[in-house]
Amino acid sequence: MTMGDNNHHQVFDVSANGYGESKCFDDDGRLKRSGSVWTASAHIITAVIGSGVLSLAWATAQLGWVAGPAVLLLFSFVTYYTSALLADCYRSGDQVSGKRNYTYMDAVRANLGGLQVKICGVIQYVNLFGVAVGYTIASSISMMAVKRSDCFHKHGHRAACNVSSTPYMIMFGVMEILFSQIPDFDQIWWLSIVAAVMSFTYSTIGLGLGVAQVAETGKIQGSLTGISIGTEVTEMQKIWRSFQALGAIAFAYSYSLILIEIQDTLKAPPSEAKTMKKATLLSVAVTTVFYMLCGCFGYAAFGDQSPGNLLTGFGFYNPYWLLDIANVAIVVHLVGAYQVYCQPLFAFVEKTAFEWYPSNKFITKELDVPIPGFKPFKLNLFRLVWRTIFVIITTVISMLMPFFNDVVGILGAFGFWPLTVYFPVEMYIVQKKIPKWSARWISLQILSGACLVISIAAAAGSFAGVVSDLKVYRPFKTPN
Repeated sequence: MTMGDNNHHQVFDVSANGYGESKCFDDDGRLKRSGSVWTASAHIITAVIGSGVLSLAWATAQLGWVAGPAVLLLFSFVTYYTSALLADCYRSGDQVSGKRNYTYMDAVRANLGGLQVKICGVIQYVNLFGVAVGYTIASSISMMAVKRSDCFHKHGHRAACNVSSTPYMIMFGVMEILFSQIPDFDQIWWLSIVAAVMSFTYSTIGLGLGVAQVAETGKIQGSLTGISIGTEVTEMQKIWRSFQALGAIAFAYSYSLILIEIQDTLKAPPSEAKTMKKATLLSVAVTTVFYMLCGCFGYAAFGDQSPGNLLTGFGFYNPYWLLDIANVAIVVHLVGAYQVYCQPLFAFVEKTAFEWYPSNKFITKELDVPIPGFKPFKLNLFRLVWRTIFVIITTVISMLMPFFNDVVGILGAFGFWPLTVYFPVEMYIVQKKIPKWSARWISLQILSGACLVISIAAAAGSFAGVVSDLKVYRPFKTPN
């Protein structure tokens, strides 16, 4: 959704089918959307199965064999349910012919209005920014893991093999500057499909190594209640870590903040809400099966010693080439996932600039850059400059605070309840005119209240993680 696509002045061919649509344009005058259940599922899987999957063995180890899988299932249910509520808010009023809301903020504006729109915008865009930083760090950790696994292979497992993350973060930043020039969300579907394939690749390798480890030792590690107090952690640490584990699992599922933007790429009929609910069910089911397998097999393989990241925490050393493939797949996936998360943020800034300065040539002018054998690439100077600056800022912050995963945990904890639960529930109540104090209204509010408590606990756990990280913190040094 870039300024070039604001075809509000398009002339409709009303004669085409009586609905004010033509063969080329949708009912809102924009080019016909072409997304399907499959492209939407690819976008969701790309966004959801992030490197978050690799911390699930650690999260399961904190909670144990009973609570770990139960919490994973609980979050998958909540995510599916609230995403279905949110899908109904894409159009205001009628599901087939109501006014479209192009972004999450548009949906909040149409249903709730006022101050809530501003709060939603701040939470959503701060969160997207945090994800960009988190992905930069995660990709550099995987690139370092490739280097280190080769070093361990050559010099043995006892070797120091220290690697600096800075050059890898810069490399990732340069790649993102290039990909950020893809104008809008519709045009990154191919990147999403590549990224989704990569996420399956490394998740499967992580899973396979876990299964192999269990088969080799013939023992299933771990206990019903998770990491043991006394030998591994103090009672207080156990509580904080359990909260942090809730956070890790909650964020491994959250994609609501880009759900409406994904829904805006779908073709109709059938209604976009119908297609989106199918895509959500498919993606959440696939994701949950994967999460259960990775989390549980990782825990079964390592028990209380489960590393924070299955593939870079060096729970496994061999076969080293397989680890390298998995870590390269993580990097490729994160390159795509960064774009899936940042495109809504890019679009918002560009749309705002276009509305504020409609006659500014720097913002509106598009140059045709010839590409031999292809259509000329439309280069917009404002887009080039602002997106490049954005990527540079996220890269520099990543270098300064390489333990940002905990900080992203905090951002995610603040984002999970409002964006995944509160706003979808409140908008659905308004949209469907559910009477106050009816059974439906009360059950929705109980769901929202319970998720708020989980979010606060997760934020507290992540804060405790940051505090312990700061004790050993040195700028520009990634903890090996």
